[in-house]
Amino acid sequence: MSEKSVADESAKLKRNLWPASVMLALGFSSGLPYLLIYDTASVWLRQAGVSLADIGYFFLFTTFSYTLKFLWAPVIDRLNLPFLTRHLGHRRGWLLLIQGLLVIGLLGISLSHPERGIVGMVIIASLTGFIAATQDIVMDAWRIEAVEEKLQGLMASCYQWGYRISMILSGVLPLVLSKPLGWNMAYAVMAAFMAVGIAAVLLAPREKAHTIRPIHMEGLTAQPWREAAEWATRGILIVLAAILMGCGLTGNVDVLDFLLGLVGLSDQAQQALKVIWTAKATGVFLQIPAFLIGFGLLAACCLPLPWATRPGAYFKGAFVAPVADFFQRYENWAAFILALILVYRVSEFVLNIMNPFYVDLGFDVDTIAGMRKVWGVIMSMIGLGFASWIIAQFGLMRSLIIGALVGPLSHAGFMWLACAGHDVRVFAIAMAMDNISAGISGTVLIAYMSSLTSASFTASQYALFSSLYSILGKLVASQSGRIVEASARAADQGGIASLFTGLMTHLHADSYVTPAAKLGVTPAALGAGYFTFFAYTIVIGFVAIAMSFWLYFRRRTDTIV
Repeated sequence: MSEKSVADESAKLKRNLWPASVMLALGFSSGLPYLLIYDTASVWLRQAGVSLADIGYFFLFTTFSYTLKFLWAPVIDRLNLPFLTRHLGHRRGWLLLIQGLLVIGLLGISLSHPERGIVGMVIIASLTGFIAATQDIVMDAWRIEAVEEKLQGLMASCYQWGYRISMILSGVLPLVLSKPLGWNMAYAVMAAFMAVGIAAVLLAPREKAHTIRPIHMEGLTAQPWREAAEWATRGILIVLAAILMGCGLTGNVDVLDFLLGLVGLSDQAQQALKVIWTAKATGVFLQIPAFLIGFGLLAACCLPLPWATRPGAYFKGAFVAPVADFFQRYENWAAFILALILVYRVSEFVLNIMNPFYVDLGFDVDTIAGMRKVWGVIMSMIGLGFASWIIAQFGLMRSLIIGALVGPLSHAGFMWLACAGHDVRVFAIAMAMDNISAGISGTVLIAYMSSLTSASFTASQYALFSSLYSILGKLVASQSGRIVEASARAADQGGIASLFTGLMTHLHADSYVTPAAKLGVTPAALGAGYFTFFAYTIVIGFVAIAMSFWLYFRRRTDTIV
């Protein structure tokens, strides 16, 4: 190879490593606030004597913004910032502002005293969660716009590497510092780590010039009072839609109960609604319709009125146009692609009962924490490295098939663990299989969703995709515990699950004994129930596998996709 070729390759490598290194640091700054207002904060609150129910409400309010971030992504796409946009660019300007606000938010949490009441802390943490979710909107848009499509796999891997490093740091360091310094000072120290994100923004390469599409209001006369009424009505309905969607996704009806109480619903009726909303037998028949009604109401709020108005023109340009652009570019494939995004990781999201599963196997809290927070994170980072290599080696569409395959098939490790019982070696193997495959499938999906966006609506479209991909899984996951228990009872009564009780002959003595007694089944039957559940997660994963194959083979003859 000539000296010129070597020099060109070296320069190309440096150009690629620069944004990748920045993405690593930005991923760190993305993960830091999330864990601090969620997992780590729960330890602080519990030590302060806060009830588990109140901790659950705290989590609901502080992380709600992450689910609905697509609602304000169009505003971020359209709004320039004075001075910052001109000197740093649209995305970097927003990121720098957000980094500063996150420092203020974390410092505000550090001044909280939950032992005196958590209302103030909930408000500050909720605002911090909103800012952190906004950071993700802008960060994803910068990642997509800063590099060419073939580097999106590398950028997604670097983002998740940084995210997981921050999860380890923010999950361990505050707990260590809280003993000698106290929780308030521990959170103040963690706020200082946001300097990593600030430095990354200042060092980041400027993304492509951002063009804001004009919203046409020609011929529409300003009518301040009518427009104010329309804006207020749309805003109230959007908030109501968000509450319905949130109550459906979380299975928690307290916010809706509170609002119904304000309009005259009796305390007895509120309590009855809460009982049937959260019951295993009836909850799903209220939660899923609530989400669908909320989503439909949200979509209706973003549509223009039958007669032309200035607010209607804005909503059409900001909210309808990004969706319309996607459907225009992908035509008959658009609905299929959205459906694939919805189902791609469903088999992973239904695994929301894993901690109870590990407890039922007889593992202590320290073992579970070590496996999940240390071993699991290390394995997921290995998976991220594999994902980057797979995308570079096989291309995005083939990688999409690989990700769809390894995700559900890795659950065979949990089926083995369900049969082995209290076996640390099998536990470690199952965790390795799951986390490596999750790193691969997650990175591939991020890269694929990134490739679907258009330059004019990057933030809006990616925020919508990243919100949609987890919604179906969260709705289906509400039935996970019910499937395990029903399968366990069936196993004792000669149902299909009884075919798997023979696999439980070598269970450790600590496995399933206490939870099986509470459920009124044998330990072998409960093991068969878990085995059946994991087999079910593999089966539902075949939907995404089939759709990925179909998309790949049709793509060879249909150049639109």
